[in-house]
Parts: sequence; structure tokens; C-alpha cells
Amino acid sequence: MRISVCVGNYAKVPYRIPELEVNVFSVEELCYCIKENAFLLDLSLLDDGLLNWIERECGLRDLAQRLHPLVHRRGMLSEFAVTILRYVGFYDEETVGETERALKQGAGLNGLERRKNQVDYLVRKKKYKPALRGYDELLRNWQQGAEGEGESPAAPEFLARIWHNKGVAYAGLMLYGEAAECFGRAYELTGSGDYCTAFLAAKRMFLSGEAYVALTGDYGEWHSQILELEKQYNAITGEWEQQPDYLRLYNRRELRSRDRQKYQEENERLVKALKSSYRM
Repeated sequence: MRISVCVGNYAKVPYRIPELEVNVFSVEELCYCIKENAFLLDLSLLDDGLLNWIERECGLRDLAQRLHPLVHRRGMLSEFAVTILRYVGFYDEETVGETERALKQGAGLNGLERRKNQVDYLVRKKKYKPALRGYDELLRNWQQGAEGEGESPAAPEFLARIWHNKGVAYAGLMLYGEAAECFGRAYELTGSGDYCTAFLAAKRMFLSGEAYVALTGDYGEWHSQILELEKQYNAITGEWEQQPDYLRLYNRRELRSRDRQKYQEENERLVKALKSSYRM
């Protein structure tokens, strides 16, 4: 059993990390956010507001003083973060070293690449709607760069990843038609087989069986991908049909067709149980 001794005070007022939009109440929580999101952080972390929070809310004046020169001479993000990690001692030296390397790698990213990492983070957290807005912003910025106004345009592979991940966000919202369109754009940019499979999978979820078969007839060159996808689809469907949740849904569908009144009574019972569980 591992026991960690906390450093400093538990803050009454949290510090909000701007890039992550996350509140932290202790330096241990700050360390965790630094480690888990190293690729998302930038120099905005080197801020007097953070130093004031560390000193006043956490009671760690010594740490704030160590960080002060790094903020005011705009030191390296990796040096700033590692100073915090080593002072707090929440992670071992190997983990600190891995985090330092990740921060240094992230420092080499341009604005578009860094912003994409931030939006990808939203997808991983299943915050699909703000992620879609973020990808739209990235695509607008890319277009501005392509027209010579702003950052240099990204390579086709990078742009394809934006379209692909936008498709993932749409799929998370079960908007498979829109997802297929995004995956198709990614495939057009690179010709990658992975994007082809994602496009077919979204179409498989969006179209009726007959419409999907008709669609695949137009893509004879994708024959092997179509067969492999169908194999995976049938396997996943078979696994789902063995799950308790599916069996409950199937039984309820059968009940609805046999006894409508009993079906309505069962619905009311379930709603009451859910409401009771929610209040607890």
C-alpha cells in the first residue's frame, strides 16, 4: 500500500488551468494535470496568477519564489513544470523524466498542432460538441494559412487527421452521415486504408442494408476492406446480442408486441425506479 504525504494546503479557491479548463485545489492535483496533459500545455502556464495561488492558497512561498524567475524571464515550460513536480515529489524520477520529454516534444509543435492536441483531448473526454467547434476552427485557420494569411498550411496528412478526428466526434454523437463525410475527406487527402475503413463503417451504420450493399458495389477496389469490415461488424453484433442489456431490450420489444398494457405498466415501473436511483 502506497501512502502519499500531501504538500502545502488544500486551496479554498481553485486555480483554473487555462489550456485544460480544469480547476485544481492542491499542488498534487496540479502535478497530475501536468503529467497527464503534457502535450496540451504551453507557456501560458508560466503565469503570475499561478505563482500567487501556490503562495497564498497552498502556502508554498518557497516554491513560488523558485518559479518566479522562470515566469519573468520566460523560461522553458519543461523546466517550470519539472521544478513543480520535483518539489512536490508526487511522482518518481522516471515519471518526471518522461513528463519532461513530453513537454519538450510539445514545445516543438506549431500553433495548429498544439490546438489540435487540445481538441483531440475533448474527444477523448467525450465532449463531442465543443470538439466539433474546435475542429471547425482548426480548418478555418488552415484555410487562412493556405491563402497566405497566418500560419503556414499544414501537410495533407495533418489536415486528414483533423477531418478523421472530426468524424470520430460526429460518430460519438451517432451522426454517422456527417462522420462518413469527414472520413471521406480524410481518405481523399491521403488514400489511407484506415480512413477508407472508417468511411465504410460510418456508411454501414448510417444506411439501410440494401442501400449499403448498393454503395459497396460502386467501390470494387475496396473489396478486401468491405469483407473485413463485414466480418468485424458481424462479430461485434454477435457479442452485443449476448449482453444482458441487449437481452433486456429484446424481451421488452417482444412484450410490446404481445401485451401493450403490460408493456406500459413495465415502463412506468422502470421510470419510477430510475427516478428513485437518480435521487439517491
